[in-house]
Amino acid sequence: MNTDASSRLRKLGSRTAGPGRPVYVTGEIGINHNGELDNAIALIDVAAEAGCDAVKFQKRTPEICTPRDQWDIERDTPWGRMKYIDYRHRVEFGEDEYRAIDEHCKEKGIAWFASPWDTEAVAFLEKFDSIPAHKVASASLTDDELLRTLRATGRTVILSTGMSTPKQIRHAVEVLGSENILLCHATSTYPAKAEELNLRVINTLQNEFPNVPIGYSGHETGLQTTLAAVALGATFVERHITLDRAMWGSDQAASVEPQGLQRLVRDIRTIEASLGDGVKKVYESELGPMKKLRRVAGVVAEAESAQA
Repeated sequence: MNTDASSRLRKLGSRTAGPGRPVYVTGEIGINHNGELDNAIALIDVAAEAGCDAVKFQKRTPEICTPRDQWDIERDTPWGRMKYIDYRHRVEFGEDEYRAIDEHCKEKGIAWFASPWDTEAVAFLEKFDSIPAHKVASASLTDDELLRTLRATGRTVILSTGMSTPKQIRHAVEVLGSENILLCHATSTYPAKAEELNLRVINTLQNEFPNVPIGYSGHETGLQTTLAAVALGATFVERHITLDRAMWGSDQAASVEPQGLQRLVRDIRTIEASLGDGVKKVYESELGPMKKLRRVAGVVAEAESAQA
């Protein structure tokens, strides 16, 4: 198995993700746009202004992804009471909306991609040459047909691992192949409790899959634990984003609002800069304080001076 540094790098459009590269930060819009293109455009603007590398959507074929026995169940929505299958269509964007999204992202200099939940959705997304990757939602990790279809596209595949056992994850990696994937640790609770985030799984995945870059898809409230994931070595970070957590929708409560997203990206970049290369050295900025504060140079320093 090839485990050199280059084997853990993945192309995401014009960017490269992996160890030693800037964390690839994705704002997951998902369906927080509530089926309104204006909301999606506003969220793209929020992500671009915060410095995200990409935004992500979810793409479903409602008749495939919605169990038949749930189609006619009525539920309350912002558009009144409607059948569940009609609601699924109401929050789903079609080609016209995604063309507008594609154009707006190009104008803003930010990438976009999506999590397809079925093979028809993969074919739909493949109409867009600009997408840098496909994402597999944790719920789809066990869908071998979908994984094989995604592998056949040749694009980088980002695989979330929430609600999955180690054996299931290993099987999914075998189906996808490890050469062109990026794994994301995740806990699929919305919002997730801090005590169930188990961030050390990031290191477990790094050891289990030494030729695969490891990222983090967070569904918690707050920012601290996502920053901790970066400190533990996450090379890709994804958080749901929203215009307002009080908006209607099941993902809004676990999402990050605009000001929080700005702080998150800023702090991720600070952590990146602070991690360094792991090689202990005396910085030039330390020489002045050393001269002022160190009373005894010590035998090691005297020997090093003599050898210089």
